[in-house]
Amino acid sequence: MAKKYEVGEVVAGKVTGIQPYGAFIALDEETQGLVHISEITYGFVKDIEDYLKIGDVIQVKILEIDGTSEKISLSTRALQEAPLQKKKEVQPRKSLQERVDENDANGFKSLRDKLQDWIEQSGQ
Repeated sequence: MAKKYEVGEVVAGKVTGIQPYGAFIALDEETQGLVHISEITYGFVKDIEDYLKIGDVIQVKILEIDGTSEKISLSTRALQEAPLQKKKEVQPRKSLQERVDENDANGFKSLRDKLQDWIEQSGQ
């Protein structure tokens, strides 16, 4: 590595290659890192080329530096504001008896009443 980079640092880099799994970013003449597809943006990324093109100069955040292999993990997502999560309204759970009681207003006919209705319907 020509320059000493630090985890958490935000630097400019040039997109030098795109693969289905991520984009390679040149940080200087001798140092390159990878923005994994999951670190491109929030949400699902089907095609990296929808977001980055070879030759683009972009800002990236250094997530990890592996000193032995000299691999640098980068992120563009870490520089973006996280989308707001929609909160589901939590409905209080009703007991089975409460749900039965709710439908009770619709009325339960006795089997005898229903039987009479069924006989009349089958005769039509």
